[in-house]
Amino acid sequence: MSLDDEGSSLLRNSVVSSISSPVVSLEAGASCGCTQLASQYGSLVLFPNSTNYSTERIEYWDVRSDQEPACIFLPDETNQVAKVVSILSSCGSQFAIRGGGHMNFPGSNNIDGGVLLALNSLNDVVVASDQQSVDIGPGARWVDVYEALAPYGLYAIGGRLKTIGVSGLTLIGGFHYLINKYGMTMDNILSYDVVLGNGTQVVANATSNPDLFWALKGGAGNFGLVTKFTMQTLQIANISTTIQNFDEEQVEAFINASCDLAANDGPDIAAGTVLSISFNTTTKAATASLLGVQEGTESPPSRFANFSSIPSLVAIDKVQTPVEWHSVLETPNQMFRVQFAHHTMKPDAAQLNRIYQGWRAAVEDVIDVEGLYPTFVMNILPKSAASVAKNNGIGNTWGLDDDESWIIWQFSTGWANEVDDLRMTNWARSLSDYWHAENTAKGLASEFLYAGDAGEFQNVFNGYPIENVRRMREIRDVYDPAGTFRRLNWGGFKLGGD
Repeated sequence: MSLDDEGSSLLRNSVVSSISSPVVSLEAGASCGCTQLASQYGSLVLFPNSTNYSTERIEYWDVRSDQEPACIFLPDETNQVAKVVSILSSCGSQFAIRGGGHMNFPGSNNIDGGVLLALNSLNDVVVASDQQSVDIGPGARWVDVYEALAPYGLYAIGGRLKTIGVSGLTLIGGFHYLINKYGMTMDNILSYDVVLGNGTQVVANATSNPDLFWALKGGAGNFGLVTKFTMQTLQIANISTTIQNFDEEQVEAFINASCDLAANDGPDIAAGTVLSISFNTTTKAATASLLGVQEGTESPPSRFANFSSIPSLVAIDKVQTPVEWHSVLETPNQMFRVQFAHHTMKPDAAQLNRIYQGWRAAVEDVIDVEGLYPTFVMNILPKSAASVAKNNGIGNTWGLDDDESWIIWQFSTGWANEVDDLRMTNWARSLSDYWHAENTAKGLASEFLYAGDAGEFQNVFNGYPIENVRRMREIRDVYDPAGTFRRLNWGGFKLGGD
């Protein structure tokens, strides 16, 4: 869809006519924004001496995200969000946005000295009367969605763990167990309600602002603040699940099975996994873990037969409702300081085993770090997942072709103390970069990066097709010409300036 269509031209004229944000210091902008918010919204604004400030300040998964905002605004209706964005833009206030609080690096969803928009209260989940879709507020977490859908025997392509936020996962793409058949979370969004940088509220879908609709599918927080996601639902009342754990002797077989699944996870059976290998720094032993989900009631789920043939420490197969499965899959807030780093490769088992062995040896270089919790993660991206966007007439910003399946290999590292932050970031970055360079030399690498698994030092948009990045920048400049979501809301993954 061209940016020159009539609807976009009218919107362009409206947005461009808005007043640009002033350039002021962090302190001056925060003072202006916080003062105006407090005068209009009273108890919805928290200051450092407010009763609930300390609780809201650390409502995050990663301890590294704990910042000290000048004030915290907790809107309880959409019109307030539109008004506050307008206020912050007019004040030149730097601000951060928190949905579910799962993004795992400083500045992505909190801010030192600026204004934090905490969307906790905007968590309504409303199933449509025809049960074909569900409206979801930006402060909801995926457990809220699954609980609302359960009475109707419905499911949705959302977060694999219950405490992951709806907004962050959906705007960056979104992995779910059943992507091989139904596509990514973003491919299941039918419409977005969006507050633009000047406070204007618009709807973006296939017929209204279709350029923005496309850009929000994987474009992250570059265009506006989404206040409602309308998502298609699926008639899936039961799923077949498996939990399997393996000792270190079986890690090679586990990685082989993971690569086989990636290469052969076709859409005939909707199925997918969470695959990880954790290292216990006390016992010096590694444990591999499979969380598998398959649509339907076949038990054990046949798509994971290659794993089931490996001698296991634990194997639990169960047919259950989606909400029963998700209810126990929690990622507790404030347990670790966390650093992600990842790259993408073809499902080559021999090379992936080499990377695992390299990671396992490199852990010894940081074994003295207090609270060290290293995990090697493999996310499967089957080619059929890309087919959904390729064939639905809309697409998404990733622009992946459906001629190759991929494995996203990730180093997820937890530790206890701030003093080790720089060391752990450098360790993860240098190690992941080395193995990516080797994969590139062997013709096994993709430059695609998934924002949900990447470190803050990785530019995820460098892995998108350049024509898609150019188009996203054009769309951003139409809908946010003053740069509210580039200059003032600067955290997270941004497209950058020209």
